Amino acid sequence: MQLTAKPSLNNALLISVRTPEFKGAEAEESLAELARLVTTLGFKVVGTQSQNQSSTKRVNVLGLGKLAEIAQLTGNKGIIEATDNDDELDYDLDFNDIPSVNLPIACADIVVFDCDLSPSQMRNVENQLGVEVFDRTGVIIEIFSRHARTKTAKLQVEIARLNYVAPRLRETSTGDKEHQMGKGAGETTLELNRRNVRDQLAELKRQLVSVQEEMKGRRTQRSEHFCVALVGYTNAGKSSMMRAITGSEVEGENKLFATLDTTVRALFPVTHPRILVSDTVGFIKKLPHDLVASFHSTLAEAHDASLLLYVVDASDPSFRKQLEVVNEVLEEVGVEGSKKLLILNKSDQLSVEQQAQLIIEYPDAMLTSARDPKDVAKLHEYIVGIAEQEMIEEQVIIPYTAKGIVGEIRNTMSVINEEYEYDHIKLTVRSSAIDLARLKKSMQNI
Repeated sequence: MQLTAKPSLNNALLISVRTPEFKGAEAEESLAELARLVTTLGFKVVGTQSQNQSSTKRVNVLGLGKLAEIAQLTGNKGIIEATDNDDELDYDLDFNDIPSVNLPIACADIVVFDCDLSPSQMRNVENQLGVEVFDRTGVIIEIFSRHARTKTAKLQVEIARLNYVAPRLRETSTGDKEHQMGKGAGETTLELNRRNVRDQLAELKRQLVSVQEEMKGRRTQRSEHFCVALVGYTNAGKSSMMRAITGSEVEGENKLFATLDTTVRALFPVTHPRILVSDTVGFIKKLPHDLVASFHSTLAEAHDASLLLYVVDASDPSFRKQLEVVNEVLEEVGVEGSKKLLILNKSDQLSVEQQAQLIIEYPDAMLTSARDPKDVAKLHEYIVGIAEQEMIEEQVIIPYTAKGIVGEIRNTMSVINEEYEYDHIKLTVRSSAIDLARLKKSMQNI
């Protein structure tokens, strides 16, 4: 006798479609990541199902037998029908004979595919299963929508969401009635909804252009400083590292995409001149194209940075593949030529042998833990050292009559040496070319 699960909203069943190009360990890791994504949305994962297919482009995505098996797990609420493309037909199928991998019937009220579904595929699966169906892109966009905080991020996510939703809009049962009433010059509900989405997209894009200009202006102001950008896979520990090296209270949770908005803080302990650190949005496999396009301006922090810190979770066996994803996305947005340092984070979760192996494999990387003050101090020293390589060392003569100049120098430059003469101070400073030029210009007016 099979058990029937008590109905509970948002019990999710995950589906993996294995293809010749996507199988084995890669598919398993992707499914595990999907489980973390779904959990981040607040869903409870009750089980998984998988099937080998030649492609994910088939009309029904899954074979008829597998759909019937899944339908049992979702309570047999839909109508399973064969299609012309089905190569797994079984008209004498007995639902009670389908193995459920020890999952109770009606245990799930949501089905999530670890691949992208076309609008017609999603519609077919929902009709056949009778429950709400998500694909991987839909889950990621929903997470982004919930975690966006700033105006820029909200605009970017909403544009991506509407681009995703637009082709999936469906006619409502009131469409013909509205047509008869002459609503919208004879437009059906579907046509009205599509036009509304197009109008919303146009307005959002106009607003985004305006906001991006403001962001560009702020980045231009920061360009005089040495800037460090933390980049990496989501949940690699970037926010923890950001807190550690800036002494700030930056949000960070053990969830995917817990931090979405770019945050900029000064390196701490504070240096002269100041060094700025930005924490960018995390990356993920199969990041929806619309989100990559939408977040170009967010990733511009990485594009403009003088130093990129590639933060990876060294305790995650799949971090090498995650690093490949980071490199691919950064290449797509045109981040090239910047100095880079690989940060093998969360080293405190590794054995001594594992740490030694990673040092051999990545001799130019830095093995760190954001929880270890010594590691944080070592990273701070490295960043300052790289910043100083780009600075110019020069002697400046400051008359005692030049009030306020010395204080300004101490705030914006690193004073290496100072000598007090009869009528002036001789300072040896290390600074950017821009600040030195500004100092010399102000000295001319004294």
